[in-house]
Amino acid sequence: MTDTPQRERLEKPTLIYPFKSAPEPGKVQQIAPGVVWMRMPLPIALDHINVWGLEDDEGWAVVDTGMRTDETLAAWRELFATTTEQRPLTRIFGTHMHPDHIGMAGWLTRKFNCRLWMTRLEYLNCRVLTADTGREAPDDGVAFYRRAGWSEAALENYRARFGNFGKRIHALPESYRRIVDGELIRIGGNTWRVIVGTGHSPEHACLYCAELKLLISGDQVLPRISSNVSIHPTEPDADPMREWLESLAKLKREVPDDVLVLPSHNECFRGLHARLDYLGASQGRTMDRLRKTLKEPRRAVDVFAALFGRAIDESDAGLLNLATGESLACLNYLWHRGEVRRSLDGAGVAWYQMES
Repeated sequence: MTDTPQRERLEKPTLIYPFKSAPEPGKVQQIAPGVVWMRMPLPIALDHINVWGLEDDEGWAVVDTGMRTDETLAAWRELFATTTEQRPLTRIFGTHMHPDHIGMAGWLTRKFNCRLWMTRLEYLNCRVLTADTGREAPDDGVAFYRRAGWSEAALENYRARFGNFGKRIHALPESYRRIVDGELIRIGGNTWRVIVGTGHSPEHACLYCAELKLLISGDQVLPRISSNVSIHPTEPDADPMREWLESLAKLKREVPDDVLVLPSHNECFRGLHARLDYLGASQGRTMDRLRKTLKEPRRAVDVFAALFGRAIDESDAGLLNLATGESLACLNYLWHRGEVRRSLDGAGVAWYQMES
């Protein structure tokens, strides 16, 4: 998922939101020639995802799909029934593997006999995670969250919830069309360039059209919230925070500031470079607060207040998972740079402290 607990607020840059309102589920709103904006409902606090339609030679290409829910299915069916141009979907683009983005892709590709276009790591990781449906929680996963400082009650909740990822995703097609960083893709009368970022997910694809001055940013850059950057049990020593910060810099280098940004959540906006600068500066201040907190030994669950400005109730399993993952991403960032040391106690819990 995308949203993280609220961090300390900086003075935000003034972004421009050119549209007064977003389309209702099941409706479309044109934002540029041959480009339409759609919204799908989500059954979580972040209650929507934006979906983009790009006019193609024989119909419409779609970027992202919404989560597999009855409400999303109803919204798609309303779109098919009420859209004035009854033209088929030609291909489905998935920015990345999270269920709110890829959940309906399998259903749509089968309905319209079209291909899923996606980066390799996103497709393969999604297939791996959906294969966990019905499995018991692995010992490695339990040990991972125990190292982070989770209580036995939280660990039991993890065991009960494990394998739910695939329940929000229609089975992906057995084959796909791989897209790669820098690739130029012709969609209808326009050319879109793939710009891959990492950190939020393994190989996240943004799409940039120079002719239309549009950037479909997915979750890589959002106007009002910061993308979750997490460590997961499958790769406990990863450094995704470095990757995410590098991806922000890459977007600033490769995409001009005059684009209209089409994000996966919140509203379309102008002011890309200011937003990228703000996100980087905000993360820098977050890391400074973490360094101060780590003057004394701390577990991952002990640094929530420093990172997010408040405690996290472990009864909110989803939020606890996001907060723990991002706390570990921040701790690993410092650990990889030799700023902190990490040690395990007799109970298998990891403690972090600044190097003297």
